Amino acid sequence: MRNAYPTFDDAQLGAPRLPLVDTFGRAVTYLRVSVTDRCDFRCVYCMAEHMTFLPKPELLTLEELDRLCSAFVARGVRKLRLTGGEPLVRRDVMTLFRSLGRHLESGALEELTLTTNGSQLARFAADLKACGVERINVSLDTLDPDRFRALTRWGDLGKVLAGIDAAQNAGLKVKLNAVALRGDNEHEIPDLIAWAHGRGMDVSLIEVMPLGETGAERLDQYLPLSEVRAGLAQRWTLEDIPYRTGGPARYVRVAETGGRLGFITPLTHNFCEGCNRVRVTCTGTLYMCLGQDDAADLRAPLRASESDEALQAALDEAIFRKPKGHDFVIDRPGRPPALRRHMSVTGG
Repeated sequence: MRNAYPTFDDAQLGAPRLPLVDTFGRAVTYLRVSVTDRCDFRCVYCMAEHMTFLPKPELLTLEELDRLCSAFVARGVRKLRLTGGEPLVRRDVMTLFRSLGRHLESGALEELTLTTNGSQLARFAADLKACGVERINVSLDTLDPDRFRALTRWGDLGKVLAGIDAAQNAGLKVKLNAVALRGDNEHEIPDLIAWAHGRGMDVSLIEVMPLGETGAERLDQYLPLSEVRAGLAQRWTLEDIPYRTGGPARYVRVAETGGRLGFITPLTHNFCEGCNRVRVTCTGTLYMCLGQDDAADLRAPLRASESDEALQAALDEAIFRKPKGHDFVIDRPGRPPALRRHMSVTGG
């Protein structure tokens, strides 16, 4: 697979470097990179209906994203997930996937994947598979078309389902991510799980996170997954299993369906003790923790020199500051979000 960016030479990365290890002994092996803050949905737990997006000059170019991801790979990152916003709405984003695929071919990268809302999958599923992508996460909170449009504000469930069909037909392994929302989709979670398992798809349930103003009351939306699991356990046999994908989900197997079900619980039971992840925004801002404001600017050293020395020094300094964990709280009406930035800015 030929590098799509001939002006960038991997030899610039220099000699092998020490892995990125924080002060708690956690090696950073998983990078999530937002390629755009834009999205064709406006999900009620993620974004405001009328968003102001970043001006184009503030975004990293695709070439810069390639160089930045490659710098992390040189430091031991083995799993790379491209996110957004909606990553597949970024113009020419497939050139980035094609270029990053060289790290799969060399063995430096174990996995290249993405999280998507599924709206563009019918167009891109075959290309993603050709680039070396083997599995993807699709965000899907309901199978009811009217509820889907209400939760996404603009979305078309039919396009997402067609995208899932295209992904599976292309040979991609699909996992569903569903945010558990009290009063919205809680009653149909069992049906969503059964449908997904019937099609060979794993499901991860996620607690709503207090990130950014969305125009909705988070306390009204918040549904603890301990409550969801207790309800599911009355219907099915849930067997704890050690399965891991590199992310924060803790998995069970549903004996009656044979499928895997993950629980991502940033509020009721955080997963910080084994955190191996960092996130980079589409502007080159590195967040060492999803739930903290501390960040490092990687765009400036990236653009300051063709050498990666300054960039690597910035990575060392940032990972040294990676905190032990986050402090998400949703406990009373009117409490402002834990962080002002939206999830779409940080990347899923």
